[in-house]
This record gives sequence, C-alpha cells and structure tokens, in this order.
Amino acid sequence: MTMPLPDFLVIGAPKAGTTALHAALREHPGLYLPPVKEPKFFLTDGPPPDRGGPGDQQTYREHVWRRADYEALFAAAPPGAARGEATPFYLYDLDAQRRIHAAIPHARLIAILRDPVERAHSNWTHLWSAGLEPIGDVVRACAAEERRVADGWAHFWHYVRLGRYGEQLAHLFTLFPREQVLVFRYRDLVDRPAHTLDRICAFLGVDQGLLTEAPRENVTAHPDAGGRHLLLSAALRALARTGRALPYGLARALTEPVEHLLQRRSAARRPLTWEQRQQLIPRFADDIELLQRVTGEDFGDWVRPRERSGGQFGVRPDGQRQARNGRPLIG
Repeated sequence: MTMPLPDFLVIGAPKAGTTALHAALREHPGLYLPPVKEPKFFLTDGPPPDRGGPGDQQTYREHVWRRADYEALFAAAPPGAARGEATPFYLYDLDAQRRIHAAIPHARLIAILRDPVERAHSNWTHLWSAGLEPIGDVVRACAAEERRVADGWAHFWHYVRLGRYGEQLAHLFTLFPREQVLVFRYRDLVDRPAHTLDRICAFLGVDQGLLTEAPRENVTAHPDAGGRHLLLSAALRALARTGRALPYGLARALTEPVEHLLQRRSAARRPLTWEQRQQLIPRFADDIELLQRVTGEDFGDWVRPRERSGGQFGVRPDGQRQARNGRPLIG
C-alpha cells in the first residue's frame, strides 16, 4: 500500500537554522516530522553518487533514496497531523525542485535565508570542525569551489552556490505559486523565535502560540588551527577514504570518536572580519540584486559590514554533536 508523501518541506538553506527549526516543529502536536532530518529523498532519481569530496561517500550512504523507505518515515504520523521533513538542499538543487513539484505539487515549502557570506563561513566552519575541510581559510576555500564542483564534490561543499538564493527562488517560483512558499530570514528565527514560529504555524494551518523557541541544535564548533587540528583532520580524511569499503556502522564507529576529540572544548564560530566580507561579497552581489527583484524585499544589509557575526546560537551545548542527516545530536 502506498503511503502519503509529506504535506510540507523545509527546503533551505543549509546552516540557516533548519536543524533548530526541525527540532522545534517536532514539538507541535499538529505536525509530524520524522526523527531523520535531511533524508534527501528528492535529490536523486535513484541511488546517490559514489564519488565526491572528503566524507561524501559516507554521507551518501545515509540518503533515504528508496521510495518505500521514504514513505515509511511518515508511517507513525498521527491521524490528521501535517507531515513534513527538512532537507535544506532542496532549494539549491533545481532538479530536486522539479521532482518535488512532480510528486507533491500542492506541498507547502519553507525557506530560511541567511546572509550568504555568513552562511558560507558557517558552512566552511562546519566542515573544518569535522576534520574534512583541508583549506584553513574560508576565502581560499570559496576560491576552490568551482574546481570542487567540477570534481563532483557534494552540495555541502558549494559554499558560494548554496547562498545564491535569487537564482534558486526565481526557478522555484516558475514551479510553485508564491502562496505555497514561505520565505523568511535566519535572523528572525534567532531574534524573534516565538513570532517566527507562529508565522510558520499559520502558514501550515496549525495552532499558533504553542512553540516559543528554537532549540540550539547543530551549533557549529570552531576548533583552532594548529598541529592538533592538522593531525586529527588528516586522520579523519584517511578514515573517510578507507571507510568506503567498510560496513556503514563500523565506518561511523571509527570516525565519530576522532571527530568528537577534534571538536572537544572548541569555541563558537569566529566572527568574520570586514576585510573577509569584502573579499566574499562580490561573489553574491548580483544574486542579491536578483533576490530583491524576485521577493520585493530589501537585502541591502548583506553587502554592508555586520554588527553581529559568528555563531548566532552561541557555544554548542554540552554533549551535543554536529548533525549529519538523522544522526542523534546527543550522546
């Protein structure tokens, strides 16, 4: 028997609070989101790729790509609850947009937009803290992006492209009417969580006033550069390469203790300097203009110096690990 597909999707963007939003929405009695965050079902028409950058093969093994497995994620939904999931790459991947439209054209879609320079820096820091990013400077890492894309590295390495929301939304609005898409800023989730969660609940047609905060989930740690990071990250990249031939559970059992050691007692994400922002803003300036035309909103603050930079959710809570798909964040 075919089970229903989701009624709504959180489609983007990575490192813009989607894990925190997923955790918050799971607390609403009128909504059902499975424990697996980022099943990535709509990213492929079949099995995920078998090549990529450091650690990509292990992540590909976590994709929920079979239709029956994806439908089973929602089997426990209570009667009448709106079903949803959060895969923040759906906004970026135009083929995924088309697959969603073909399968669930009436779905409601939620997109969180974060200052693209800040988002790129948070993305880079996430992979740096996982021991997978070999370049110790976000500006140089962004400069390497086109080569990495050409070499087939997975979406999460596309620091610049993931933040070009104007192109992504312009395409999305050719498929879905605007009333089916809720777009808001990451800073609203950070600064006004109760108001923002009420907006989302109203958009989804469920009771407001029940959710008041976005938990500190998937907070990015920022290990210092140096010999310790060099040694542990080299070990993690080596384990990622050899882990392709190992059973999935064994590969994770080998990498996770090293990753935990690398991130232990790390500070929150460092602020970007204005000099760094000035080097990265030109990569987004034309798309920010397009985004303003597409949405009718002002995003001019994204091309100016920021009063606040760095990790907006603060230091990672004790015992929490960095998210990867459906992996538990505690333990």
